[in-house]
Amino acid sequence: MKAKNKIRIKGSMKLYLQTSLYMGVLLLALNLGIYLLDLVSGLMLSVFILLYFVLNLYLYFKNKTVVLNELVSFATEYGQIQRQLLKELELPYALLDDGGRIIWTNRMFEEKIHKVKGLSKPISNLFPQINVDKLLEEQEEASVELSLETGEFTAKLKKISLKEMAENSDIISPEGYNGFLIAFYLFDETALRIALKENDNQSLAVGMIYLDNYEEALETTEEVRRSLLVALIDRKVNKYISAVDGICKKLEKDKFLVILRKEAVTQLQNSKFELLEDVKTVNIGNEMAVTVSIGIGLGGLTYSQNYEFARTSIDLALGRGGDQAVVKTPEKISYYGGKSQTVEKNTRVKARVKAHALREIITAKDSVIIMGHRMADVDSFGAAVGLYRIARSLDRKAHIVINQVTTSVKPLVDLFIDNHDYEADMIVNTSQALELPTNNAVLVVVDVNKPSITECPELLKLCKSIVVLDHHRQGTETIENATLSYVESYASSTSEMVSEILQYINDGVKVRPYEADCMYSGIMIDTNNFMSKTGVRTFEAAAFLRRCGADVTRVRKLFREDALEYKAKADAVSQAEIYREDYAISVCKSQGLESPTIVGAQAANELLNIIGIKASFVLTEYQGTIYFSARSIDEVNVQLIMEKMGGGGHMTIAGCQFTGITIEEGISKLKECLDLMLKEGEL
Repeated sequence: MKAKNKIRIKGSMKLYLQTSLYMGVLLLALNLGIYLLDLVSGLMLSVFILLYFVLNLYLYFKNKTVVLNELVSFATEYGQIQRQLLKELELPYALLDDGGRIIWTNRMFEEKIHKVKGLSKPISNLFPQINVDKLLEEQEEASVELSLETGEFTAKLKKISLKEMAENSDIISPEGYNGFLIAFYLFDETALRIALKENDNQSLAVGMIYLDNYEEALETTEEVRRSLLVALIDRKVNKYISAVDGICKKLEKDKFLVILRKEAVTQLQNSKFELLEDVKTVNIGNEMAVTVSIGIGLGGLTYSQNYEFARTSIDLALGRGGDQAVVKTPEKISYYGGKSQTVEKNTRVKARVKAHALREIITAKDSVIIMGHRMADVDSFGAAVGLYRIARSLDRKAHIVINQVTTSVKPLVDLFIDNHDYEADMIVNTSQALELPTNNAVLVVVDVNKPSITECPELLKLCKSIVVLDHHRQGTETIENATLSYVESYASSTSEMVSEILQYINDGVKVRPYEADCMYSGIMIDTNNFMSKTGVRTFEAAAFLRRCGADVTRVRKLFREDALEYKAKADAVSQAEIYREDYAISVCKSQGLESPTIVGAQAANELLNIIGIKASFVLTEYQGTIYFSARSIDEVNVQLIMEKMGGGGHMTIAGCQFTGITIEEGISKLKECLDLMLKEGEL
């Protein structure tokens, strides 16, 4: 047993202790050589070597124990020093077992979490965001950002394998053992994050401020007061930007360039861009209040990229009708304001310019493909028919893409089916449309500017030349790289826009009566029989269509309702719930209805006739999808509500869709959205 327990020295220490013995062996070899030269000298050296070996062996065995004792003592003291250093280390440090329970901590760790005792608990009790099993499931190291009372930290976890210890242990079997400890470090990054945040707050943001109705407001003001109106507006804008330490430079009579810090943009966002409402208070006799649009870009990699973001933002703000602010970053686009009705432009210059541009595009192509949105409505089809007439008047082949003919559109579509005055392939479905695009074809998208809800999104990729005509407010998702984009949110309908274009596209364009009926129907349906969102230009477009042969009586007969649909609409109105005294919420049953979403939209319109109702919402379940139809008259912007829920539309007409939820869950989501917007003052 003693032989087994004897300590054996190896390595450099063994070589060091036995060097003198190895030297003795060399002396023995030397002694043999001396014996050959002289016997007496050899004997004398032999005696010396004998004494040398005796002395070395004595010192070796005597000092070996001393050296070993000193080494053990040093190692023990060194371990204590290491432990003390680790305990006093300025870096918060802890050891965890493989289940995440704390087994040892140093002083700094205890100070940071303000606890000295009772730390033998899972680390997740101290930091709920740390799940050891999940973080270290497939990796040896992990890091998590933490916020403590004492500052901002990054926690790093690292596995320490105990397999080697098990292999050298007499009490643990190494077979199948994969135990480990976890080293837990806390790195204080408070100063770094403050510096990074401060640097980020000082980064440049570019903004643009446009006066939406500058010319119209001046026209309603006495000539002697116009300069004062302009001066007051300029003062409002400059004072607003100066208050957040920004720079404002007037580029044109109705346009401003703004330079801001990112921190200042946050302040403006928190105050919901007060300038939008403040500028409306300028009144020196002008009958029309001035509104502004604000576009801001920030977070780009370069100043020029922020400028491009700002340009995109202001385009979105104007495309959505003005009187709102849009902030664009690489990650998202945020909208503010947009509560007022858009102002109709009196001038038709833009319509004439767009008409000439459209004519140039169509005449340069061989064929025209016209497409609206999914489940085409009357306005979408009416606008498509108007563009079909434009293409035919320019001697170009034209096709209208409709995949599913709803009950609302069917009476109009039937006017052209089997009609000898029109080609058999005038109306095509999606599969037929995908075979039409050529290198010399133009795709015209009407009544929609969201690629995902077009009748055939694949056509957008197949056609190099794209034209967009729409009257809906633009959202985050838009059709990109359009050759021509004509989006006017103040227009009552796309049919109205196409009717105006028809008057400028070419001399002598003859619109046939059936075509005039379709466009007139589009205007009539989208304005709810000329009761909502109608302007002077709306009636002028209707008058033009009447001159082209549109028959009001014929149109009315086309849109008489089926008895079952009329009952479903009446039932939805009768079952409506009045929420928060101002909002009507109801459900339209879809059983037995061919186009229940149309009936739901009509029911939403009917609910607005109830006194005190500011907005109405009708939910319809159809083919596994819940459709929301939102309507208002003028007090509530339903577009903002529907955008919060992932949809969009107009200020008075909007909607959204959900899949995978029930009607009850949909109503609950709507109420939560209304409650939140009322709480934040957005309604």
